[in-house]
Amino acid sequence: MRVVSADGIKVSLQRKGLLFQDYYRRSSFVQWKDRSSSATRDPERITVTNPANGKQLCTVDAASSEEVEWAVSHAQTTFDSGIWSKASSIHRSSVLSRLADSLQRRIPDMAQIDTLQTGRPIREMNAQMARLPDWLNYYAALLRTNQGFVAPTQGKLLNYVQRVPLGVVAQITPFNHPLFIAIKKIAPALAAGNSVIVKPSELTPISLLEFASLTQEAGLPDGVLTILPGYGHTTGKQLATHSLVRKVDVTAGTQTGRALGAIVGSNLAAFTAELGGKAPILIFDDADVVATVNGVAFAAFVASGQTCISGTRIIIQENIYESFMTEFLKKVESITRGMGDPMDERCSMGSIISPHHLNRIDDMVARRQSGTILAGGKRMSGSSLLDHFDFSRGSFYPPTVVSDVDVSHELWQEEIFGPVVVVKKFSTESEGVRLANASKYGLGAGVWTQDLSRAHRVATDIDAGLVWVNTHHRNDPSSPWGGMKESGIGRENGIEALEAYSQSKSIVVNVASADESRTDDWFSGEQKRYG
Repeated sequence: MRVVSADGIKVSLQRKGLLFQDYYRRSSFVQWKDRSSSATRDPERITVTNPANGKQLCTVDAASSEEVEWAVSHAQTTFDSGIWSKASSIHRSSVLSRLADSLQRRIPDMAQIDTLQTGRPIREMNAQMARLPDWLNYYAALLRTNQGFVAPTQGKLLNYVQRVPLGVVAQITPFNHPLFIAIKKIAPALAAGNSVIVKPSELTPISLLEFASLTQEAGLPDGVLTILPGYGHTTGKQLATHSLVRKVDVTAGTQTGRALGAIVGSNLAAFTAELGGKAPILIFDDADVVATVNGVAFAAFVASGQTCISGTRIIIQENIYESFMTEFLKKVESITRGMGDPMDERCSMGSIISPHHLNRIDDMVARRQSGTILAGGKRMSGSSLLDHFDFSRGSFYPPTVVSDVDVSHELWQEEIFGPVVVVKKFSTESEGVRLANASKYGLGAGVWTQDLSRAHRVATDIDAGLVWVNTHHRNDPSSPWGGMKESGIGRENGIEALEAYSQSKSIVVNVASADESRTDDWFSGEQKRYG
């Protein structure tokens, strides 16, 4: 895979050294056995753009159909060789630990790269990137501590159960957390012993390509991890339909996940999907206003609202509604004033990922069927109050608050994937829970209360795979992550993810003596149990 910097852009990236190369060459694509014209013709190129200023960062060769086919075949050959799939758990653990160390050294670079390609503030990316080695180290530790088991049997039989890898697995990752979500998927897949192929978002492939360059020094064999830049409708679809791919793991919208699930199911392959969300934030009268305002603002506007667990439906009990909204709107105004150049450490909120996504957000707000805009509501232009950054150069949308939206209307029901929240008042606990569950999605949710009994009770009643109490968007490699209803299937993180990238193998051994075994003759006429 080749990545070529656009003219003039590289110079601006050299303040702290070159962040990404002019030319990426994955060794597996250098060693083509077939040098025919179909394998060597000029590739389709993907332009990677900084959404904050519209400038081209680089161009990336998209994987051709032949390259995808070869990559899957090569990954299967590598898997069959046993160089990684049959390596000891201790060896795989050591490699993952070394990979975590290599990544740790590149954290500042990776943060800058992801800020450039996503438009998210550098402060956000520095905080997020600092956690990434934890996922590799966690699964390295699991390999050294996770234990198999012996199943109870009848008679003199030893039934031990192993976990074995699936084979070639494909992962399709989104634009909003380019490296973070990829590492969440890659770590358990590698730990389990699979050969892994990742198709990053065509909007944000650079950090993952850079990460792949670290694997050789960590000791990961060639063919175990392959990055295939490309488009979802071509590269992603070809991977999902391939008969050798034994699992597909995708983070995407619900429509995409549903379509891919049908394809994967026809191949009888495993499927994990983290899909759309419309997270409710339920605020009770006894909540601390200052802490809640800060927490809800983070839930709603981190990553410019471009996360599947963004707190987009703010449901507030009537006695605290006025005091909360007064302080919340002040916070929204403060965030808006703090927007500017995402590379500025002071920047509060960054850009939307592309003009296409910006137009979608703007159109959804403009065509709303109900509701009153209390803040924001229009794309940004002009100069930043923070640092005079020109918003019109990029795709910027302010934190937006809309009140009194009907629960049947689009702004309440559909994922906006931007910094837009709807607010609604409720009176009783049961009404609040009903409003929280008035959605086809069930990924994340938040509850704010100082009543411990209520916190547990309401968290149980909300239909969501993740419920945070008096906080939001907390994530750890040990904590299962996934949704209910139309928010997906399967789980990331924790032991569940490791097991989802493996399958059980039951081995039953007769430990009876030879003399005892001679009497075990089913056809002698005696009635015996199978055991």
